[in-house]
Amino acid sequence: MRASVAAEKTGVPSSSVVCEGFAIQGRTTAAGFGLPNLPLARYPGAINLHKPDELQKNVESILADQVIKGLTTQPEEARPSTDPEPRDIVFQGDFEGVNEFFYRNEWSEGIPIVPPTIEKVEEFLKFTDRSANEVLGVLLPTKSQATVWNIAVNGVMAGCLPEYMPVLVAMVEAMADPKFGQEHLGHTPGTEVLITLNGPIIKELGFNYEQGALRPGFRANTSTGRFWRLYLRNVAGFMPHKTDKATFGGTWRVVLAENEDALAEMGWQPMSVDQGFKAGDNVVTVSSCTSTDSIYSAGEPSPEQILDKLAARTVDIQLYLFALSLMGPSVRPQLIMSPSVAGAVAKGGFSKAAVKQYLYEHAKFPATRFERLLKSFGPLCKAAEEGRLPKVYCESTKPDRLVPIVWSPEDFMLTVSGDPGRDNCFICANNGFIGYPVSKKIDLPKKWRELRK
Repeated sequence: MRASVAAEKTGVPSSSVVCEGFAIQGRTTAAGFGLPNLPLARYPGAINLHKPDELQKNVESILADQVIKGLTTQPEEARPSTDPEPRDIVFQGDFEGVNEFFYRNEWSEGIPIVPPTIEKVEEFLKFTDRSANEVLGVLLPTKSQATVWNIAVNGVMAGCLPEYMPVLVAMVEAMADPKFGQEHLGHTPGTEVLITLNGPIIKELGFNYEQGALRPGFRANTSTGRFWRLYLRNVAGFMPHKTDKATFGGTWRVVLAENEDALAEMGWQPMSVDQGFKAGDNVVTVSSCTSTDSIYSAGEPSPEQILDKLAARTVDIQLYLFALSLMGPSVRPQLIMSPSVAGAVAKGGFSKAAVKQYLYEHAKFPATRFERLLKSFGPLCKAAEEGRLPKVYCESTKPDRLVPIVWSPEDFMLTVSGDPGRDNCFICANNGFIGYPVSKKIDLPKKWRELRK
């Protein structure tokens, strides 16, 4: 769609071919770029499951006429927006009436929201020194502006407390960062983002970082996680059955807070330091988390055996998404270790850097395994010769040569959280350029202490 928009704006006619299930998403994407009626040619069914004879038949009998018509049709210009202004009163009524109105207008996901009255929104705005009208970025597919005001509105709706506002602002700054690739979050794998929090703000706002991490039940973790999905829906415009084409999808993922007390005991730095910040900074990190797995009873007699388990399972759940490495720099799996597991590894003499190096050397797979799984991407040696992969992926041409799941040791993201008394781990497979990790510092207002009294 973006290629067609570029062509149309230079005067070159286009006709965008999409599978019929993506027609609404295509139109919405085009509308975000100012061409709401960009010609579309709809292909029936799932094209990648059709055999050559069926493909040819569909192209000749269904697609060709649509393409020709599209190339001879002038797209209409965009119509003026009818969205309400920030301080407009869109509804007056009781709690049930507000929720029914918001649900009918697709402004909620079906769970009751807190009505975003102007008074409640202004309470949130007290917890930031930024202007309510400040634009933090432009979000696709609707090309809507992310503003401090609409952050506060959705924060109220999600059930957040006003003092969570600095965290919400940092989350949206990360969402709007081009490196993160927010525009891809409506894709069919149904990626749910993993949001990780670091710094003193964890304890100040009561985020859970022990037993039940990633489980709903703690207001700070749960409501800020819900905010992310509401914001994607209400501002970015990702709507199920329309622009959010997740095949399965999931509910929002509650925010993960790192256990920095446990890290201090074992002599490791927080994940935020790995991301380029100082220890003690309040930082939020967002990353795609498409495939996941839990390792139960990760405890073993030696740290090497623990890390061997992690390496093996990381390869298994990241391997399919390794294909994204051929389209952008590496993938960045996030490994969440419970404090007892991380502590055992640290006591065994492993620094955080040593853990990453060990994983890099042991989280490997036979080249032929990937090449058989995803034949369309071709031989890894060819990708290395073309500069799409590092040379380590073709140090020999043996089909069964072992190659690493990531490009460098630093691509592994290590986090310590969860039940201190259990020996479990949780692995998130990253979707590469469709959700690279992005970290943002949380800016507290000058009157933070006074406001929280």
